[in-house]
Amino acid sequence: MTVALALRGRRLINARGNSTKVGGSVLAPDVVAAMAEAATYYARIEDLQDAAGAVIARVTGAEAGYVTAGAAASLAMAAAACIARLDPAAMNRLPDTAGLPDEIVMVRRHRNDYDHALRLAGARIVEVGFGNYEWTFAYEIEAAIGPQTAALFYLAHDPVPSVPLQEFIRLAHAHGLPVIVDASVALPPSSNLHAIIGAGADLVAFSGGKHIMGPQATGILAGRRDLVLSAALQHQDQDVYPETWPRRHLLEQGIIPGPPHHGIGRPMKVGKEEIAGLVAALEAYVQRDFPAEYAGWLHSLDTIVEGLDGLPGIVARREDPEAGALPQVPIANVRVDEARAGLSAVDLINRLAERDPIIVPTEGRASAGVVGFLPNGLLPGDAQEIVAAIRAEVGRRAAAG
Repeated sequence: MTVALALRGRRLINARGNSTKVGGSVLAPDVVAAMAEAATYYARIEDLQDAAGAVIARVTGAEAGYVTAGAAASLAMAAAACIARLDPAAMNRLPDTAGLPDEIVMVRRHRNDYDHALRLAGARIVEVGFGNYEWTFAYEIEAAIGPQTAALFYLAHDPVPSVPLQEFIRLAHAHGLPVIVDASVALPPSSNLHAIIGAGADLVAFSGGKHIMGPQATGILAGRRDLVLSAALQHQDQDVYPETWPRRHLLEQGIIPGPPHHGIGRPMKVGKEEIAGLVAALEAYVQRDFPAEYAGWLHSLDTIVEGLDGLPGIVARREDPEAGALPQVPIANVRVDEARAGLSAVDLINRLAERDPIIVPTEGRASAGVVGFLPNGLLPGDAQEIVAAIRAEVGRRAAAG
């Protein structure tokens, strides 16, 4: 047994999608090969990031790009870039923002657990609107902008945005302010890889390890050249000597007065293997057959739904994504009638986690009696194993009862 398999323990069937909790995605051979090759050589990280950034810029249509340690890291670096800009003294102080514009304005319904990444850089969040209330008006956003505003933030996967992205960007740009977009789960559709930049967003954070199927600990930061440069300067090792620094042209051209020291992004560094793997996955992404991929997802879900038909206390149905929902991934929702099935939805999730192989579905609606099965992490044969496991668990409980 290899070390990797020994560490893994029981095999896991991923019905949770491209989730960090279960490892993101299974890497394609070309991605694995790129990472393995990168492991055999040394390289200046600045050179690798510059080359990777050129690929990101080409694919997204952005001025510049950068490989980060995940979409959350991209958000932290985006906030740091908008606060410090190209001031190395400010970079050295973050997350201490005393004397710096450090407010990031966002619609209140766009608050989520991951905006902690913005606060990590020292940002103070200014909320606009009333929680989940459908309407937040443009004038409210404008009224929240002031001399301490560093940027505005937008959550791409809001299914019913009260202010469309283009209008949000227009408002920000009218005040000379950048817009950060969290597009971590905006793929698929693949068109969002360039559509969000095309709408005028200044910095966009994508996950590298979800639908792109790159290394799980990677993300993409794409956007304005000056802001991406600020993120880069705050990210990598800055234990440098100005006279021999690979980026000394920035000093010679007067772009910055001197190199910053270790920045806030230093704990989020990315290795050469992850950079190579992300670029290989991104190059492959634009060539993938997405209609065929989607058809395969539907086949897996139909296998689950049809395989559970007639099982006492279990009602399964396939649900396609609604227009505007992100990511555009269908799901098989299994409703569990505890009285008839002999176990609750929570019981079923826990029992599936105790099996070998482990089966991990989505848990968000378990308290309402629904277990969700996403197709985008399933491997050949997984759908049939899910059916067999659920039938075994329901049958076992029924027999015991």
